[in-house]
Amino acid sequence: MNDPQQTSITVEVVYRGIFQKTLAQRICRSIVLAARKRGHTGTAFARYGDSPERNGVPAKQFAVVAINDLELEASMAKYEPAVVDVSIAVDDTLVKGVESWAWYGRQPIWKPVRKDGFLLVTSTNTPDEVLAQTDTALRPYTLVIVPGGASFAGLWVFKDDHTDYRCLGALAKVLPDWVRLEDVKALIKEQTKDEGAVQSAQYGYDGATLRPVKAGEGTSGHEVLQFEKPGWTTMRPGIVVDARKPGERNPQYKKYGARTLRPVVNFDTCIKCTMCWLDCPDECFEVTPEGHYEVVYQACIGCGICAQVCPVKDCIVMVDELKFEDNEDKWQFWKKDHDGYNKWFEEKSGVSADPKVRTPAARQEGSGNANPSANPTSASGGDD
Repeated sequence: MNDPQQTSITVEVVYRGIFQKTLAQRICRSIVLAARKRGHTGTAFARYGDSPERNGVPAKQFAVVAINDLELEASMAKYEPAVVDVSIAVDDTLVKGVESWAWYGRQPIWKPVRKDGFLLVTSTNTPDEVLAQTDTALRPYTLVIVPGGASFAGLWVFKDDHTDYRCLGALAKVLPDWVRLEDVKALIKEQTKDEGAVQSAQYGYDGATLRPVKAGEGTSGHEVLQFEKPGWTTMRPGIVVDARKPGERNPQYKKYGARTLRPVVNFDTCIKCTMCWLDCPDECFEVTPEGHYEVVYQACIGCGICAQVCPVKDCIVMVDELKFEDNEDKWQFWKKDHDGYNKWFEEKSGVSADPKVRTPAARQEGSGNANPSANPTSASGGDD
């Protein structure tokens, strides 16, 4: 799996803003420390400043490991590595594309990965399910699924759920010449004195699923958001904001790239109370001719506030972003095909569209559709 002539490797960790910042730092730092046990040298560093991370926009951390200081210095010549050997996405919804805080558009998650490199994704989905939401590959790479869901325990105080240890174990599986499993386990034992953490690294190694991806595999269904980077003579001043009429949206400002969950609405149970419309921090709800409130998904960041303030139980349910293929607004769907929309609502949310059903599928044991991480007490709106 490794090139014997290679003198350095670069690993990037793509994460959801400040919510996973500490997690990304821990992974990159541990990569360097584990590699040093084999006599390599290395360094870890961040790509983006703190400001854009505060709204969940994807950001990056890097780890560069080399056989000696001279090779490390050569690898560090650029501000941001343009090519990496491994990209680690600690949230599987990132495979839909990374929309940088810079203005040049959404990029495929595999874009910086070299030919025959590796894309590691923490996910509870199968490799084919993840690949179905990943942009069409232009060159071959290997998709590696690290067992486990996205970790959002690192907002201000890091709460360890062993995601970093599982990622390190999986990395040792694909780059054994640079990061050995025994070194990873020894490092974790030194740092934590926790045998459970050591076993998590072993679990990541054993449980990692490798799926070779050929050029042409993936989806071409994602919206194309590509722009030419301006030169310094043509770059617009950063403080300029294009004027818009009241209620008009900026077509270039689409925030869905920062979303891990999205709200789905049961229009049958909506009481038109305006709470979602009033409390949405991104103003992504619009009033329909009948007084319902529909989500403009291109403007929705998936914060989950609407589901928390909605007074009607299961009227708004937060659902894993990876279950959706487009950003089309849904009120017209409900108007044209009421039964079809309700079936879609139930399939996506795992919740019954019939308000008379008091035991929605999402609350039944064994159902994993609705994602409770949007709300500490409930996966959907209303009081339990």
